[in-house]
Amino acid sequence: MNPANLATRSLACLLLADPDAKIAALNTLHGDWQRGTVPLCDSPEPAQTITVPGRPDKPQLVLPQHLPRRSVATREGHAALIHAITHIEFNAINLAIDAAYRFRHLPRDYYSDWLQVAFEEAQHFQLLRDHLRHLGYEYGAFSAHDGLWEMTVRTAHNPLHRMALVPRLLEARGLDASPALITKLRNIRDTRGVEILEIILHDEIGHVRVGNRWYEYFCTLSNLDPVEEFQRLLKEYGASQPRAPFHIEARRAAGFSEQELGRFETGAG
Repeated sequence: MNPANLATRSLACLLLADPDAKIAALNTLHGDWQRGTVPLCDSPEPAQTITVPGRPDKPQLVLPQHLPRRSVATREGHAALIHAITHIEFNAINLAIDAAYRFRHLPRDYYSDWLQVAFEEAQHFQLLRDHLRHLGYEYGAFSAHDGLWEMTVRTAHNPLHRMALVPRLLEARGLDASPALITKLRNIRDTRGVEILEIILHDEIGHVRVGNRWYEYFCTLSNLDPVEEFQRLLKEYGASQPRAPFHIEARRAAGFSEQELGRFETGAG
């Protein structure tokens, strides 16, 4: 493959383990793409299977049920909450880069969307890591889980499945969780943490909207009903239905239809 094409350069970003090196490479790629100097991949060679993306040795990854519960009212619990969100944002960098790398022969806008998402996720990670440092901790100081990347791997064979089960299922859960998290930080007077989460919520609405946009695109290509196909995929992958409380305003802004929002609210999966 041409060493300058999008597939090769996005793969290189994906495999970088050091967060600063990954973000620097991504920022350069994003800028070059916007300037129109990065060609698309025209090789028939398929994308590589990436079971473990580039990431630092820490945090230690454990099952979600093995993560200790801490009160956010304590210094350690406060930092652990910020760390958990920081980890989500680092994973989100990798999954957005993977979306740009993995799926080929799509409209140029698809790649523009996912490189922009990756660029914004990197900004979120840096804001949160800086805040974590202000609290006296580094990224990697607490254990974390790998649920977001696990679904990324499971959907690596099909872009429709990826769009359905990563941005519009797992990332949309982040929209629902944001008001409660913001309230927690406001209650402990973490003004900077609140500011950062409000920035992230604003941007994540756009990221879920990107997922919805391309999910609907793939459904149209396959003549599938988006609402019914989403329910079918939840069953196929053994994924849980979206659960209340829902941030309906954010989900609506992110492109969920009134029909689907109604089904979510009534629990009619």
